[in-house]
Amino acid sequence: MMRIDILTLFPEMCETVMNESIIGRAQKSGKVEIVCTNIRDYANNKHNKVDDTPYGGGMGMVMAAEPIYNAYKSLYNEGEEKPHLVYLSPKGKTFNQQKAVELSKLPRLVLLCGHYEGIDERVIEEIVDEEISIGDFVLTGGELPALAVADAVCRMLPGVLSDELCFSEESHFDGLLEYPQYTRPAVWMDRQVPEVLLSGNHANIEKWRRCKSLKITMEKRPDMLKQENLDEKDKKLLKKFEDCL
Repeated sequence: MMRIDILTLFPEMCETVMNESIIGRAQKSGKVEIVCTNIRDYANNKHNKVDDTPYGGGMGMVMAAEPIYNAYKSLYNEGEEKPHLVYLSPKGKTFNQQKAVELSKLPRLVLLCGHYEGIDERVIEEIVDEEISIGDFVLTGGELPALAVADAVCRMLPGVLSDELCFSEESHFDGLLEYPQYTRPAVWMDRQVPEVLLSGNHANIEKWRRCKSLKITMEKRPDMLKQENLDEKDKKLLKKFEDCL
C-alpha cells in the first residue's frame, strides 16, 4: 500500500478533499494511506509562528526552514529510507500524466505545500527531491496543487479504479487526447451519436476512437504529437478516416 503525506498549514482542507469520492473509498479499502501533517505543530514557539520577514527586504513573508524540516523528520524514524519529497512550486517542472505514473510507483510520497512568498531556500536544498508545478500561474498556497498531484497519483494505483481501461484510454496517458464520449439518448437536441458507435463492430469502433484521438490532438494540442511518433498504421488510419472529425 502506498502512503502519501501532505505537509501543510491547512490539514483539514486537504483531508476534506481526500476523504471524498474515489480517493476516499480507496483509503477506506486500504489501497492508499493519506496523512496530512500540520507544519504549525512543529514551530516550537509560543504562537506556532511558521513565517518571518525575508532577508534583504521585500514584500510578504517567507516560511521558515525549521518547522518544515521538523515536520518532515517526524514522518520517518532514524534508519528508515528517506521518503521522496515533492515541493509544489511555480518554479518546478510542469506536472503531467507521465510524472503521475512515475510517482505512483513509489512506496512513499511526501507533498510539501508552500505559502506566502515561498519557503526558506535552505530547507529546499536540505530535504526536497524535486519541485513540481501544475501550470504557469500562481496560487495562494500549495494545497490545491498538492491535492491535484495526490489525486492523479492515486488513480494510477492498482485497484483504485475499477479497470485499467479507466485510465489507459484517457487523455495524456499515451501521449494523445481522448476520443469523444457519448451516452443515451442516441439523439439529443437533433445531434446524433456517430453511427459507428451504434454498430456493435468493436474493431471499427476502436479504429474510429484512435483516429479521433489523433485528429483532436493535432487540432487542439499539436505540441503533444512531439511525444507521439506516428507509425504507418496511424498514418493509414488518418487517411482512411479523414472525415472522422
